[in-house]
Amino acid sequence: MRRSGLRFAMITTFYPPYHFGGDADYVRQFSEILTQRGHEVDVIHDIDAYTILNDGHKPEPVESPSNVKAHGMKSHWPRISCLATQQSARPMFHGRKIRQILNERKPDIIHYHNISLIGGPRVLAYGDGIKIYTAHEHWLVCPTHVLWKNKAELCDERECLKCELTYRRPPQMWRKTEYLKRQAAHVDQFCSPSQFSADMHRKFGFESQMRVMPSFLPDVDMQTIPPPPGEYQGRPYFLYVGRLEKIKGIQDVIPPFRDFPDAQLWIVGSGNYEPALKKLAGESKNIHFFGHRDSKELRSFYAHSTAVLLPSICYEVFPLVVIEAFREGIPVIARKLGPFPELIRQSAGGLLFNTQEEFLESVKYMINDSSARRIMGVSARKSYLERWSESAGMRSYFSLIREIAERRERNKVLDVLDRCDSLGQLGP
Repeated sequence: MRRSGLRFAMITTFYPPYHFGGDADYVRQFSEILTQRGHEVDVIHDIDAYTILNDGHKPEPVESPSNVKAHGMKSHWPRISCLATQQSARPMFHGRKIRQILNERKPDIIHYHNISLIGGPRVLAYGDGIKIYTAHEHWLVCPTHVLWKNKAELCDERECLKCELTYRRPPQMWRKTEYLKRQAAHVDQFCSPSQFSADMHRKFGFESQMRVMPSFLPDVDMQTIPPPPGEYQGRPYFLYVGRLEKIKGIQDVIPPFRDFPDAQLWIVGSGNYEPALKKLAGESKNIHFFGHRDSKELRSFYAHSTAVLLPSICYEVFPLVVIEAFREGIPVIARKLGPFPELIRQSAGGLLFNTQEEFLESVKYMINDSSARRIMGVSARKSYLERWSESAGMRSYFSLIREIAERRERNKVLDVLDRCDSLGQLGP
């Protein structure tokens, strides 16, 4: 008997609890939403990659719904396993296991995310389902993932060999061949969360057509405003949320807040640049570091902030922080770089800056003009509901699946979709 829902396989390098950033959380949320709508999800991820990059930190336990089945690839030689994958562009140690899972589970849809150390790009050829790839970063065109050349500047022209050596990464010679192009031919649709990132892929030579498929967040009770964080003492604060790394630009927004009389700077997150940032903050009682916080706590941090800061000096793809702020009706102040002009244009939900003077002017404007700030917040929340909510995301996603299924004449998939509503919810 045909199972009632669709069967999905998510293939990605990092997955909670073995992860560091937002893309892994996004895959987990995505998977949970699909199971809640009556579908089955297997996640294939690489524990070896986490093991060699975790700097001794143990993963925090994460509860997953029973219908999300996580398959963690793990070997006795994680460093050798990852090096072999990085150099050969295929899952040298785990390929047989990945193929076995796909052959046994027979997913209708195989959705690739960050595949750098799970076996990309060869893993794109595995399995026989409808294949979708979401580029959460620039790995397809950049061996360091972030288009930050030589750890010093934005990359607008390739110097890959020199850059790889600067990052102390073994050069990937397969990138000089047609290998990626051949493997990419197995994918039905490449997707990017932002038009900016899609354009950057094209600029750097990625030939497959890339469709803009905005990221989204799971539904929450938006009628109830979370209580203020326990640390809140009534003073206005501006919020940064994310990894503490130099390319995130936090070092540029700390100095203006050290002696700022009208508001505080709250920094939520952790990373290898944290000691330098704390040194830069000095003994200022105006700047507070809160470390990692879970999603429930973060809602409180967002909801009571004056604005959320996005000062990245690198080319971001689509930070979820933007729409996490918009969901709570909080405007953002973002650097005029990467996808941020696009997101502000779409939402009218914040301000852009280039210089430190413009940044400080934006901060003062948010504090002094409460009416304008409120209008931006209302617009941000409205845009979130229209573009980046769970409903909007599921509608776009299942529309894409139907489009590919019709093109490839996947009648079994179409039969299931006919029993789903437009948001992928399986009917009785």
